[in-house]
Amino acid sequence: VQLQASGGGLVQAGASLRLSCVASGRTLSRYDMGWFRQAPGKEREFVAAVRWSGVITYYADSVKGRFTMSRDNAKNTVYLQMNSLKPEDTAVYYCAARRGITYSDYDRDYDYWGQGTQVTVSS
Repeated sequence: VQLQASGGGLVQAGASLRLSCVASGRTLSRYDMGWFRQAPGKEREFVAAVRWSGVITYYADSVKGRFTMSRDNAKNTVYLQMNSLKPEDTAVYYCAARRGITYSDYDRDYDYWGQGTQVTVSS
């Protein structure tokens, strides 16, 4: 599975962005998908995940109520709608895919990774 993330950019605090992650090589319909982010000097952290069915989503406490993850299996694409962005959301955002029986917010459980897209939020 090859993943291509896009949609990042430079925005002011309070603005919105929508990230996309398109898969090629295999259908995503049986993969759990996740978004992670890594800020300079910090470890990569979990942001959101969606089960392969698209019915169940999970979010880090820091983004709950502001970010929404969704998927369109017909388009082999997952999205991360980010609203009310804050400067602390600044990071490189990565999408990832895994086959699993249960949900995971642990990056090492994910098998495939996109190249990352930069999100910068100015105050």
